[in-house]
Amino acid sequence: MVGLSSKTDRPSYKIASYLKKQGYTVIPVNPIEKEILGETCYPDLVSIPIPVDIVDIFRRSSEASAIVDEAVKIGAKAVWMQERVICEKASTRARGAGLMVVMDKCIYKEHQKL
Repeated sequence: MVGLSSKTDRPSYKIASYLKKQGYTVIPVNPIEKEILGETCYPDLVSIPIPVDIVDIFRRSSEASAIVDEAVKIGAKAVWMQERVICEKASTRARGAGLMVVMDKCIYKEHQKL
C-alpha cells in the first residue's frame, strides 16, 4: 500500500487494518516510516523483496504515474488507485503492460460489496 500512514485516523491506516484483519498481506510503502501495523515499511515498491499482487495507491493523482511505472517494473498484477486518485496516462500505461487497473474506487468499499 503506497502512501500508508501510521496515523490511525487516516483512511489508509483504517483500510490497511481492515485488509489485514481479512487475512490479506499488507506491505506498507512510506519512505519516512520504519513500521506500520507491525509490518516492515519500504521506501518504494522496488525495495520490496517479495512478489506484489496489487499496488494500492494512497497518493495524489500527480504521483500515480511514477508509482505505476514502479508497479510495472516489479511485475505487479494490478494497480488500484483509491478514490480521487485519477491518472488516465498511468492507467493506459499499466493496462498496456498487462496490469489490471482500478481507478477512483475505494478497495474497502468494494470489498464490503462482496
